[in-house]
Amino acid sequence: MEAPAAARNPAETDLTVTSPEQMRDLGRRLAGLLRAGDLVMLSGELGAGKTTLTRGLGEGLGVRGAVTSPTFVIARVHPPLGDGPPLVHVDAYRLGGGLDEMEDLDLDVSLPESVIVVEWGEGKVEELTEERLQVRIHRAVGDTTDEVRRVTVTGLGERWTSADLTALAN
Repeated sequence: MEAPAAARNPAETDLTVTSPEQMRDLGRRLAGLLRAGDLVMLSGELGAGKTTLTRGLGEGLGVRGAVTSPTFVIARVHPPLGDGPPLVHVDAYRLGGGLDEMEDLDLDVSLPESVIVVEWGEGKVEELTEERLQVRIHRAVGDTTDEVRRVTVTGLGERWTSADLTALAN
């Protein structure tokens, strides 16, 4: 993985990922920064690597069950194998509205004791908490076999003001 560009603020870093294995490794490292109550919002084109990153998060958090895309079930809960928090993996792609449409998922109830990862959550779950990680994955679009991804991780809110997100590049 390429070293990050100079951080624009202490809670943001840019990374270059060149393979699915590196994306999964990034997820494992990111899991080391997370704790119960954290919300992670993932955005990027179809096939950018959002679910691959979440697989790594699940491995890093030590949760039960294979992490797969919850597109058709909307949300999956992965209980911890040890003392860590459960992982709630949400795919908001098929949901058109904001938080109102997601209320049935009880994310606000799950948030204090879980790590919640929401794919396609922009404009839909920001009201859950002002403190969240935004992970944007950029990839070449069109007919390409390019595996290179540019990943921007931004910490929002007091929880992330002193976080050293540049450590994700290791």
